[in-house]
Amino acid sequence: MTRFRTGTGSPSPGVLNLRVGETVEVLGEAEIMATLDEKGELDELPFMPEMLAFCGRRLTVHKVAHKLCDTISRTGMRRMERAVHLTGARCDGQAHGGCQTACQFYWKEAWLRRVDPAGSPPPPAPPPSGRAPSALPEDLAAGRALLPVLTAATRKPPGPGGEERFSCQATELLRAAPTCLPLKDVGQYVKDVRTGNTGPLFTLRSILVGLFNRFQERSARVLPHRLRIRGGLRWGFVRGRVVGTTPTATLDLRPGEWVRIKSKEEIVKTLNQDLLNRGLGFEEEMARHCGRTARVLTRVERCIDERSGRMLRMRTPSVTLEGIVCAGAYSAGCPRQFVPFWREIWLERVEEPA
Repeated sequence: MTRFRTGTGSPSPGVLNLRVGETVEVLGEAEIMATLDEKGELDELPFMPEMLAFCGRRLTVHKVAHKLCDTISRTGMRRMERAVHLTGARCDGQAHGGCQTACQFYWKEAWLRRVDPAGSPPPPAPPPSGRAPSALPEDLAAGRALLPVLTAATRKPPGPGGEERFSCQATELLRAAPTCLPLKDVGQYVKDVRTGNTGPLFTLRSILVGLFNRFQERSARVLPHRLRIRGGLRWGFVRGRVVGTTPTATLDLRPGEWVRIKSKEEIVKTLNQDLLNRGLGFEEEMARHCGRTARVLTRVERCIDERSGRMLRMRTPSVTLEGIVCAGAYSAGCPRQFVPFWREIWLERVEEPA
């Protein structure tokens, strides 16, 4: 009889040591279920309901997720063990109130098997609720047992006043990656290059940016303003100029329309000193895309707050742009590749490129 493991879950004895570009197959529900504890987690990392749709599918390794940037408590980089991101596998938020953050899933190596890309792939697996009659009996039983557990784990205890709160891989990353990874840990950069996450030049630049930012943080504490480089700003040199309420604009952008990201000089005029516009942050990494033309991917209406698990509702129009993600150039090569949210006041509508 298929059942959950007790305790915290444990990975398969073998370690895959995957690299970028390798082909893997996501295990079936029964095999994955055997790796999870009673909370549906492995090594404190939740396996989410949205991931079930990928069971049995073959995908390529997009990034080796051996580290991540802490966006909850801002402690810097954290170490993740035996996990990867897969190409084309982002969360659609269906089991999490329609969250539109579109995070990349973390896949433990224990949930995958390495396969020959030249081999014949298995037929696409239908959703767990509609398994084909040819599905293995143990996967049918596992799917029926696993989905309710994973669904229950998507909710935290209600907040004050009974407010609904969510739980996902992003909200639980500090448990799944409890160890801080200092900037001086050279091994992380070696692993970035060896696994194919980044090239040598990109890695060298991210190290230099990290060292520069560390110097800027210290100089801002000990040096008078006139002796600081660019006022002690982090690399990217973004300084908000607005005192009080930040401005807004409405373009009513729709998916498929083309826009140009405004210049950094135009955008900083919409930010306060915390680099926020109506509560949404503009980070230095986003400034790398200023002047770029891209197509609107989605309109953003809601996203989960990683700290509290609350669902945040967008009152001011925001969109995501096709092909634009955080590359980790200013954050030690972090492979999470967030999809940035863009206020419409930071964009201008343009004609479709020829």
